[in-house]
Order: sequence, then structure tokens, then C-alpha cells
Amino acid sequence: DINDMLKVKIHNTDLCKRYMAGIVKNVKIGPSPRWMRERLRGCGVRPINNFVDITNYVMLEYGRPMHAFDLKYVKDASINIRNAKAGETITTLDGEVRELSEEMLVISDAEKPVAVAGVMGGEYSGIMDDTTTVVFESACFDGASVRTTAKKLGMRTDASARYEKGLDPHECYEALMRAFQLVEELGAGEVVKTYIDENYEDETPKTVDFDPEWINKFLGTEIPESDMVEYLTRLGFEIKDGKVVSPWYRVDIACKADVAEEVARLYGYNKIPNTIVRGVAQAKLTEAQKFDRHIQRSMLAMGLNEISTFSFISPKYFDKINLPADSKLRKTVVITNPLGEDTSVMRTTIIPSVCEVLARNYSYRNPECYIFERGNEYIPVEGEVLPNEPERLGFGFYDTETKADFYDIKGVVEGLLSKLGAQKVEFEKATAECSFNEFYAFHPGRVAVVKVNGEEIGIFGELHPRVLENYGIDARAYVGKINVPELMASCVAQKTYKPLPKYPATTRDLSIVCDDDIPAALLEKTISKAVGSILEKVTLFDVYKGEQIEKGKKSVSYSISMRSHDGTLTDEQADKAMKKVLEALKAIGAELRM
Repeated sequence: DINDMLKVKIHNTDLCKRYMAGIVKNVKIGPSPRWMRERLRGCGVRPINNFVDITNYVMLEYGRPMHAFDLKYVKDASINIRNAKAGETITTLDGEVRELSEEMLVISDAEKPVAVAGVMGGEYSGIMDDTTTVVFESACFDGASVRTTAKKLGMRTDASARYEKGLDPHECYEALMRAFQLVEELGAGEVVKTYIDENYEDETPKTVDFDPEWINKFLGTEIPESDMVEYLTRLGFEIKDGKVVSPWYRVDIACKADVAEEVARLYGYNKIPNTIVRGVAQAKLTEAQKFDRHIQRSMLAMGLNEISTFSFISPKYFDKINLPADSKLRKTVVITNPLGEDTSVMRTTIIPSVCEVLARNYSYRNPECYIFERGNEYIPVEGEVLPNEPERLGFGFYDTETKADFYDIKGVVEGLLSKLGAQKVEFEKATAECSFNEFYAFHPGRVAVVKVNGEEIGIFGELHPRVLENYGIDARAYVGKINVPELMASCVAQKTYKPLPKYPATTRDLSIVCDDDIPAALLEKTISKAVGSILEKVTLFDVYKGEQIEKGKKSVSYSISMRSHDGTLTDEQADKAMKKVLEALKAIGAELRM
């Protein structure tokens, strides 16, 4: 009688519903037969000896973890399933000493833990070459408890992976009997015919209300009740007194939706009609999402490729883009557990991310690289835990074949703003006083800010020679960034189309001489303001510096197109407008070229 050889007691019946133990005496430890070793290796399990292999074989065959103890290491032949005591430790089979906490369930003898329940056995619980009597354990432990214990101890095993998914206590008997059968087949010992079964499982079958009308409404189907009964019966369920009685092995059936899933499975998912979820408004993009996608399509249409980079960067990136030591952009959100120094802070500007990709492509000897990224910057807020995360559009390129220049990146910005419907767009030479602290990353004579409705919303230009050297780029490269929220606020979502003009336009060409440092944008703005409402377009078509022009001066030529919607413009009206233009230009130091 096994009860004369071993005692078992469950002290925590909530975490262990059933514990079965069986004994094999006069065991013969040795290698398993070839067929078993090959089956185990085929499943990725290393064969060890016949008893350990039997427990692993049953685990793979039945999905039920088992453990084998050497009885001589079980103090007083007493097995207790209890919670660990504060300060207790155990040396597990892998040789590691592990500290246990009070919420962990252990298998112990009369004095100490010999195994962590559902996870791994202790150092002296294994099968040795001199083992003569083996105790087989087939138990059911609470899945959540096993997962928590395994995670805290940092050891996820084949056993814990199965227990944490939830197992049914009824299967303990089948697994133990299968282990005994294999012992006798292999001639590995003498099975003691009685076994210990500590069972605290509620044997009342699980039931769920059977409501065919609800199931059809839930699935959006019209399945006859008789068909539902047939499906469930085929799966081993029983319909009784308006209830669905689950077979003991179906631990996953807990509510009416689970029953509906079984019906749907056999009915056929492909037969269920597509329906919109009831009571939920149809999903649609927000205005910000639409605007974001418009940006994406516009940039792709202009030949730029979209990239996605990490939001966390290295503090060294700020040095690479030439930022002053006291720049506001150096005040960052620091990551407490970074992957490394190169990813230790959240970026406050998207420009280094763009530069890194340009540099990587250049190092790969790619002759050109045109890129853009829609991403966030992370700006710390005084007194707040979380930073502001404004969306930014970063873009840049180099081209060693076509020798792209400043006007190419200006064209990208103009094309984007035109497609988005930006109003009152202006470009101005950037200075250190502009609102963008990234100014020092650019060549001081080849950088501009973008204004929309008088507000600075972007900066772009050629990278500073020192920045290019820092990134190892031996070619001219151009980058820029645009503040997306500010741009969205200044754009007209809906374009208004005007009818084709009824009356012809009148064109005047104008060549003026001015100081070399007067920007063409100022001249164009002055001309537009002076012409007034009849102005249709101002086009710059020539800039000349040379022997026929005084040193320090330049000649700038414009084509001015004027049109009235009330009638054909007369020469007098056009001449009057040109006279105003010359007077306005003279006021800023520009005169008609003779």
C-alpha cells in the first residue's frame, strides 16, 4: 500500500486543486530505448535517462507536465504542497540558488522545499544513478500562480509554459497511468499498484445558458436551433434543461460567447455575413490624420522616400549639428533605462535623425539620397512629468550626380506648401535671432525660414561645412524641418477654383539695379504691393552681376503680368501701375536699369 510508504498533504487548495502521487520500486536507471530517444529529440527535448524521459514523453504526449522524485531525498517520506516561507531558498536542478517569497507555491518534504510547483524541481529531487525508489508526481497547479512565480524567478520552463495556460485536474489520472504503463513497457521497475489522490476539484460539470436567439444575434446569422444542437453534440457538449454542459476537458467554456464560437466554428466562418458593428459609428480619419497623409503623398510625389528613425538619440548628436553649448535644444528628456549611450535621450529636434540617414547612405556610396520623415520632437515642460510631443516634418537630400542646390530644396518646400493650400507664404534669410535653434547647423549664407501668414513655421538650407565634416559627407547636402501643427492651422483645407479669365493680360518687363545684399524676395514683395489688385503674377527671370554693373550691385529682371476681371487693361492703367512700382522700389534703394 502506497500509504505505508508516502504521505501527501495539500495546504493551499486554491493554488493546487489536485495532487496525485505514485511509486515505482526496484527501479533500473539507464538510457531509454532508441525509439523514445528519437521521438524526444524530434520534439526538441534532450534525452537524459529512462525515468526523466518518461516524464518528458508524457508531457509532450498528454500536454501534462510531470515530475519524478528520488524517495530517499524526501525527508520523512512526506510531501507537502504549501506556500514558501519568508527567507526560504532552493537550489534548482540547473544549479542556481533561488530565493523564494511567500506567495510562491512549493513542494516540500518535512523540512525544506524540494521543488517549485509547476516550474522546476530542486537539486536533490532529480533521478540519480543510484536511485532505487521513484515517486511520480501528477498535479494541477493554478496557471496564474505558476506564471507569476516563473517570472519572478526568471525561469520559464516547458512545464510552466503549459501550466500557465490553464490545465484541467481530471487529466492528472490519465497522465499518471500512462507513465506507469511506460515504466512497465520499458522494464524500468515495479509499479506499486495503489496511488495517492488528493483531489479538491469541484466535480460539478460547467454549464452555460443555451440561448439560440442570442447566439444568432451575436453572430449575425440565422442558424436553426437544431443545427446548433447537432454542432455542440458532435463536440462532446450536452444540451440539458436549457443549459450547455461542457465536457470536463473543455476548460475554456465560461460564457455564452464561448458557446457561440463553437457554433460558428462548425457552421463555417465563411458563411457568416460581413456586418458593421452595431451601435458604433463608422470609423473615419481625423482632420489631423488627413493632413498628415496629404503631407506624405505630397512628399512621395516629389520623389522623396519616407524614413522612420528612433525617437531616442545620443547627446553627441547635438555636437554633430553644431549646436551652441547653451542651446535650449540640449535640455532633453533623459531615459532612465537606455539601451546604450547612443539612445539615452529623447530628441528635441528631428534634423540629426535626417542627417544620420543621409550620412549612412553616403557611406554606402549611394550617389543620391532624397528622404523625409514625419515624427515627433520631445520638448521638456517645466514642472511637468511628460514632455510636449509636437509633430515635425524633417526632410533632406544630397545628389552627387545632378549637383542639387539650395533652390532644389526651396522648390520642395514651395511644392509642399502649394499642395497643402498654405496662404501668404514668404521666404526670408534666416539669422541667429530666428525662432529655430537649429540655425547653427546650416551654412549662414544659404539658409532660409518659411513664413505662413507672418508666422515662422519652418527652416531649410545647406548644411554647414563643419556639420558635413562631422557626418563624413563629402558633398553638399540640404535639410529642413517644418512645424506640422502650425502649418495645418494656416492652410485652407478646401481649394476654391476661379473661372478662366475673360480679358487678356498685360505684361511689362522690368530690370532694376540694387545693392547685392537686398534679397529678391523683398523686391518681389514691393512690386506686388505697388501693383495692387490687378497683379496676376511676378516672375524673376534674370539676375546679373558683372563688368557692366557697379561693384557691390546686381541687376534683377522681372516679368510682371497684370489683368483686370472688369475689362481689358489700357496702356494708361498699366503705365500708372509701373510708375507706382518704380517709386516703391526707389524707396528701398532699387532703381531702373538704364
